[in-house]
Amino acid sequence: MREAPRFGVEIKMLTPASFRTVPLPTYREVRIALTRPGAIAARLKGEAPDYIHIATEGPLGICARAACLRSGHAFTTSYHTRFPEYLAARRLAPASLTYALMRGFHNAGAGVMVATASLERELAVRGFKRLMRWSRGVDPDLFRPRGENVLDLPRPIFLTCGRLAVEKNLDAFLSLDLPGSKVVVGDGPARQELAARFPKAHFTGLLQGEALASVYACADVFVFPSLTDTFGIVLLEAMACGVPVAAFPVAGPLDVLGESGAGVLDHDLAKAALAALKIPREKARGHALTFGWSACARQFIDNVQSAHAKDTR
Repeated sequence: MREAPRFGVEIKMLTPASFRTVPLPTYREVRIALTRPGAIAARLKGEAPDYIHIATEGPLGICARAACLRSGHAFTTSYHTRFPEYLAARRLAPASLTYALMRGFHNAGAGVMVATASLERELAVRGFKRLMRWSRGVDPDLFRPRGENVLDLPRPIFLTCGRLAVEKNLDAFLSLDLPGSKVVVGDGPARQELAARFPKAHFTGLLQGEALASVYACADVFVFPSLTDTFGIVLLEAMACGVPVAAFPVAGPLDVLGESGAGVLDHDLAKAALAALKIPREKARGHALTFGWSACARQFIDNVQSAHAKDTR
C-alpha cells in the first residue's frame, strides 16, 4: 500500500477488523470474519472500486467471490498458502478434496497470482488457470544488519522463525546435531510440546518490528525447515539482516535463493546449516535487496490491470 500511490493507485482494504470475528479452529490466534455475500456486496457498491483483488480463501474471500460472480464484476486472487497440505497434515481433509475446492475458488477469477515459478508450474499441473507471477518484497530499512547483540547465547546461533505448527516441520531443525545455540522465534499450537521435547532450544515467542529485526541480525544462520511454504517471506527478512540461509532444496527456498549463493540448500539440513556459516553476510544482504517493494507493487498493479482487461464477462 505504501508504494501504490507512486503508480497512481489507491488501495483500500476490507479486513476482518471491520466485522465480528471468531477464532479459526486449530489456529485460535487467527480470527475469521462472520459475514455474508450481501454485506460484502453492499460494501463493494459503496466503494465502487475499479478493481477487486481477493487475497485469501477465508470467509471474507468466499463472500467477496460470491458477490463478484453475482454482479459480474471481475476479480483476481492470490494463492498464498498450501492449505491442502496443511489440512492433510492435521488429518482434517484429504489434499485431493481441498485442491478441488481451491481450484474452483481461484479459477472463477480473471487471474490468480503466485509467488514463484515452481508454484506456478505445480498449480498449472493441478488444473489452475490464468496464473500470474507476483513476487514478494522486504523492508530493507527495518530488516538490516545491526551492531548490537540482543541474544547472549553461545555461538554459532542457528535461528528459525515462523508459526509453531506441524506443517512447519520444526522437528527437522530442532533435532539437528549442531554446535552453539538454536533459537525459535514465533508462537503457535506446537510451542509447548516442542519446548518440552527440545529443552536446550531457546523459544522467544512472537516478535515483531524492531524486536524481530534485532533478533534476526544476531543470528549466524537462518534455518528454514519447511517443506510446504509457497515462498517464505522470513527468508528475505533474515537475508536483509545479513543472515545466510540453510534450507531443503524444495519450492520456496529454490525460488528465493536461486543461484545467488546467499544460502545453502541440501537434503541434509545439518550439512546445509554448517556450510552456510561460511557465506559472507554482505552476500545475503545483497540478494535480499533485489526484492524491492517498488517492483513488488508494480508487478501486482500490472497483474490486476491486465487480468481485468482480458476478462470477457
